[in-house]
Amino acid sequence: MAKRTIIWTKSADIQFVGILEYWLNRNKSNSFPKKLIKLTEERTNQIAENPELFKVLENKNFRVSVMGKFSIYYKVSDSEMIVVAFWDNRQDPDKLLKILQKKL
Repeated sequence: MAKRTIIWTKSADIQFVGILEYWLNRNKSNSFPKKLIKLTEERTNQIAENPELFKVLENKNFRVSVMGKFSIYYKVSDSEMIVVAFWDNRQDPDKLLKILQKKL
């Protein structure tokens, strides 16, 4: 099987960029954002190759891959891996629930 195409939803992309900007401004350094970009790229490639590796959520349409303080919420098809949310686990989980409900 060919590798799945990785697609980021607009909201997931905005979340990811917002987190990167926060850490860039907080630390006045780009070392942590670079590290997070690399870790996220490695993890999304891993998910695209083996999407069933990570936990299924209750509604079974989504899975989650936890990376310490951050999580990638995604769904897959035979040809695509769609990142629906990039989440800082220290945020209000009710906000995440609303985002995921919109993606159903």
